[in-house]
Order: sequence, then C-alpha cells, then structure tokens
Amino acid sequence: MRCLPLIVIAWLFCCLAPASAWAQQLQCDPCKYAFGKVLVGDSSSFSFQLTNTGKKTLRITSKSEQGSAFSFGNFPVPVKIKPGASVQLPVIFTPTAKGHTHGIVTLASNDPDSPLNMPVSGIGVANAQLGVSPATLNFGNVTVGSSASLQATLTASNAAVTISSDQSTSSEFAILGLNLPVTIPAGQGLPVTIQFTPNASGTASGQAEFVSNAADSPTVERLTGTGVAQGSHDVYLSWDPGDGNAVGYNIYRGTVNGGPYRQINSALDASTNYTDYTVVCGTTYYYVATAVNAQGEESAYSNVAQAVIPN
Repeated sequence: MRCLPLIVIAWLFCCLAPASAWAQQLQCDPCKYAFGKVLVGDSSSFSFQLTNTGKKTLRITSKSEQGSAFSFGNFPVPVKIKPGASVQLPVIFTPTAKGHTHGIVTLASNDPDSPLNMPVSGIGVANAQLGVSPATLNFGNVTVGSSASLQATLTASNAAVTISSDQSTSSEFAILGLNLPVTIPAGQGLPVTIQFTPNASGTASGQAEFVSNAADSPTVERLTGTGVAQGSHDVYLSWDPGDGNAVGYNIYRGTVNGGPYRQINSALDASTNYTDYTVVCGTTYYYVATAVNAQGEESAYSNVAQAVIPN
C-alpha cells in the first residue's frame, strides 16, 4: 500500500506533460525595435515577424499600443496563424516632437502566455532647414552683353536636405553648375554660382529659388546688379597695399585737385583696385585712396590720380 502514491504521481506526470507541447505559442522576431532618428512629421515603418511555434492554430484577438508616436500598419484582427506559420506585423513611428520616445506594442491571443509585449523606441529630430549665405548677391556694375559671376553657399541644418529643383525669376540671372537632384548632408554646405548678364542699362533684380525637402522650402537668394551701356567710360584705379596692415580701402573722388573729395565705394574694398563706372563724359576727376586697419583707423589720403573723361 505504501507504493500507491508513487504510482499515482507517475500517472499524473504522464498525463500532464504532453499538454504544453500541443498549446499555441506566439513568438516574435525581433521582440523589440529601435527606429533611430526620424524627422518630426515624417514616418518610418518596421515589421515584426510573428510565428506560431505551437501545435495548434493560434488566434490573435486584439492589438494595442502605448505611445502616441507609434501606430499599426495594415494588420486587421482577429488573425489566425497555423502551427509553424508566420505573419508580419507592421509598426509605424511618426514623431511629433524632438527627442527620445518609447512605447509598447501589445498583442492578445489564445497563447497561454498572452499578452505579448514588444517594446519600441525612436528619436524625433527637428525638421531639416536649408539656408543660403550671403542672403543677397550684389553684382555691382556690369557692361550690357557681358557677364559677372558670384558664389553663394547653401547649408543644410538639423538633417540632410535634398534639393530637387531650382529657378531664377529673371532671365538676366542664371544658376550655374548645380546638378540636381543633390543631397547636402546635415551641417555641410554646397557652393552655387550665380551669373549676371544684363540685357539693358539700369538696375536689375531677381531671385534664385531652391526647392527642397526642407521645412523652409523654397530657399531664396536675392539678386541685384546694374547694367552699364556698352561704350560708356569708366576709370580703373589700382594702388600699392602700403605697410600691409590694411584690412580694406576707401576710394574718394572730386572734380577739383586737392578736394573736396567724396567717398564713392559703398563698402570697404578688400582688394587693391577699383573701377568707377559712374563717370560723366567731358569731366575731369581726381581720385585718392585711404587704408583702414583692423581697429578701424583710416590713413591719410594717398597721392592724387587724375582721369580726364572724353566727350
């Protein structure tokens, strides 16, 4: 009689052991996922593989998610998964603010270990911006029929920016050498050349516009220049750099030798030459230059240069 309990225990073990082998078992691969960096307002999708590793058909009855930045793709429930079969569960990350965010994707099923929880995470990054420097390109005086070129720099910030198209609002300004589409990595710049070819005398203005995936698209470069009629006279001036301490020069002009003189450059000239396109036929002009150092101190006038403009 003492052996009876042992026989009963052995019988119970033989009857209960096979039960779990026939149960439904829902496995995930992977069971958690990090989306990484995604632009605020954009979306990134990833699919979890769900497999029934049990011996009976598994039925997913409901789904839910924690974290407002996460949502399900096309995955209608209920879903039946036969033994050994797999299905894909798409999850979408759509950040609405900068910074790290976490969530949990939950599936309820007839798996004895239900629910299945799968952690998800992602990082929202600020919308990409495309800036241009300088904001305005001034070509100065250019003879009608000839061309002058200046360079600006397009810079991507916060994220990479892809420029898809560009245009100039004036036929007198052209964007050169930009092969589109082109992607500028975050924090880097791309030089772009603008050419001014005046087709008439007078002031011309326009805009170079760059269309991209940046939040501030289109990025606008303001353009201005003055067309000077062919055959007009001008005066070309050049001078020695002096003692080498100058950071720039000012140019002065008068109609009387010895002055008074009036400054004719609108900004400090870093070069050692200057062309005066504003002369009038039949007038004699007298020019002097000064040097300006880093402290803003200006030298005395240079020697006088005379220019006689013919009729």
